[in-house]
Amino acid sequence: MKYILNIETSTTNCSVALAKDGETVCIKEDNSLKYSHAERLHVYIDEVLKIANIQTSELAAVAVSKGPGSYTGLRIGVSAAKGLCFALDIPLISVPTLEALAYKIQIKKGCIVAMLDARRMEVYASTFDSDYSCIEPTDAKILDENSYGNILQNQSVHFVGTGVDKTKTIIQHPNAYFDSQLPSAKQMCRLSFNKFQAEEFEDLAYFEPFYLKDFIAIPSKKN
Repeated sequence: MKYILNIETSTTNCSVALAKDGETVCIKEDNSLKYSHAERLHVYIDEVLKIANIQTSELAAVAVSKGPGSYTGLRIGVSAAKGLCFALDIPLISVPTLEALAYKIQIKKGCIVAMLDARRMEVYASTFDSDYSCIEPTDAKILDENSYGNILQNQSVHFVGTGVDKTKTIIQHPNAYFDSQLPSAKQMCRLSFNKFQAEEFEDLAYFEPFYLKDFIAIPSKKN
């Protein structure tokens, strides 16, 4: 019986799920439009452990959504996960954000494009088949009316994530389906357990979030 704590902070959704052998035991999350990670993440961690009536010493590992996504959100999540792993001497597991996001959609055929909103008409996206095997790795894409045209011609394409709202204003095709969703720690539970069983652990000293693109600071408009 293995308990894994799953942390997802790549978007505005501050999400924590406790899983036992890959099955979600309990989850706490706040998907408001404001980033609340710094204030709520550790509170949610404490709450899910109390609800499940287990101690931190019973955790077998901590899993964190590794990105891409919000720079600040990812840093907060990874820092919290690393701190717990160091203190408890347990392994750190990273789960690709877009892979977990794809699991919010269940289809029998076609493909899934998991996407997060970026600047202007850009999204961070990755494509998966109906069995969640990655067929196009995570990349930054500039959207236009021809985006994904090659796969839309032959099959249904289910777009999911925070990049959906801008995408559906550009891509208009009968094979395109849209579902605006936020990543959640719930979809991480099975993925992190599979990685635990395979002993796919991160190096605590050197692991960094997958930002995909370098941080660009926007100059203040104040004089």
